[in-house]
Amino acid sequence: MEARATALPGLLVVEPRVFGDARGYFFESFNQKAFDAAVGRHVEFVQDNHSLSARGVLRGLHYQLPNPQGKLVRVTRGEVFDVAVDLRRGSPTFGRWAGEILSAENKRQLWIPEGFAHGFLVRSDEAEFVYKITDYWHPEHEHCIRWDDPALGIDWPTGGVRPLVSAKDAAGRPFREAAVFEGPEHPR
Repeated sequence: MEARATALPGLLVVEPRVFGDARGYFFESFNQKAFDAAVGRHVEFVQDNHSLSARGVLRGLHYQLPNPQGKLVRVTRGEVFDVAVDLRRGSPTFGRWAGEILSAENKRQLWIPEGFAHGFLVRSDEAEFVYKITDYWHPEHEHCIRWDDPALGIDWPTGGVRPLVSAKDAAGRPFREAAVFEGPEHPR
């Protein structure tokens, strides 16, 4: 696998090495040793999640404090625009976002370390989204920032159509009121 840095320290695009021929393809979707080397530390995942969403569904911007979660996300069917927002107080990129197209075709993954909010917009008819997480879900510690907060200025590729969001996501808090990550300034 190869990992490339984004504009946000610690947020990485992970690209597997794909072996293909007339029969199809093969790739390692995860290798603990290679992943730890790419992020510069041992990361222990405790759970895998899998969701299915229709075109125009936007999920996010979610995070958990305390008990922050690192996430390794990928799409196994369809395409999404995936977004991470830096919530690490003291980070030079605090409050900034980065987005990446993840699809079954490009097989890219995004490593979102602890201290980021996360969301995605489905750009295909359907998308299956799979992610590994570093801590269990604690509903009492779940937070949501409004996906359309002008303070963040996320350039969601909606094509002028209002995305479909859950009631919980529509009631997300503005960034200025959000709980933020007080852990290490730049977890890798």
